[in-house]
Amino acid sequence: MSRRWLNHSFSLLHVDHVRLNHKWNYTNVISPYYRIYYIDEGEGFILSSKETIKLEAGYLYIIPSFTLCNLKCSATLSQYFLHLFEESPDGISLFSNNRTLMQVQANDIDIANFKRILQINPGRGINRSDNPKVYEKNVYYKEYQELNNMQRDAVYLETQGIILQLLSRFLDSEKFKQKNAASIPSKILEAISYIQLNLDKDLTVVNLAKRANQNLDYFSRLFLQYTGERPHAYVQEKRIERAQYIITTTNKSYSEIAEETGFESLPHFSRIFKKVTSLTPGQYRQQNHSFSMFQ
Repeated sequence: MSRRWLNHSFSLLHVDHVRLNHKWNYTNVISPYYRIYYIDEGEGFILSSKETIKLEAGYLYIIPSFTLCNLKCSATLSQYFLHLFEESPDGISLFSNNRTLMQVQANDIDIANFKRILQINPGRGINRSDNPKVYEKNVYYKEYQELNNMQRDAVYLETQGIILQLLSRFLDSEKFKQKNAASIPSKILEAISYIQLNLDKDLTVVNLAKRANQNLDYFSRLFLQYTGERPHAYVQEKRIERAQYIITTTNKSYSEIAEETGFESLPHFSRIFKKVTSLTPGQYRQQNHSFSMFQ
């Protein structure tokens, strides 16, 4: 394994095996954590703006963090699921260029890994109470962080090993390889890292180009070529991703979140948030609250 992958750590949030029905029907889902599914029976659908993927028995699926999609089951769907938070020192996601839905055929090891991670992490599902007060986010996520801290060393290491094995199945897929065919120039990587770690700072394109010691137009074109977005749009997207994470995991006010993510005012923050996610900050908080009640 290349040393660069060791910079990425993944924190277990949920793992469970569930049988879903028509109630599993959510639109505009965009969460700050990864979802990995193994389907063992039935069918469902993941729909994004670019594609529709059918959830079929015998396959693994991944929805990277901050990937906008719809989830749907018309009849019944039996699935193992794994939810993960990701952290990296430079703020760059392992899937930074691959915020897309992926499918790979499951093998015997994958199935055994899902069953094993569920066995050694009991009680880590979502449907632990019918009382909505249980799902207040600052309490809800702290509870799972504490459960991770309480794991025996052997269980923690085995859990991390299984998580990395399951993630590796998608890194080896053709879809992932195609998206990573072109290596990103160091100047652009440095700019991406700086943006991620300084979202509350003045991240104008002029300042970013100066930091890269490049002509403004050239820097902007190069950034677009390797990220698919202009620098300004990219900064706004990453600020909103950070805001989504804070909304999901804390009870901070929207004014506090706007300031922490570098927006000049609450109205500006709310406007950009809705532009990126199609939801207001309040609607996003409520949707994540409601989604967690089922899966």
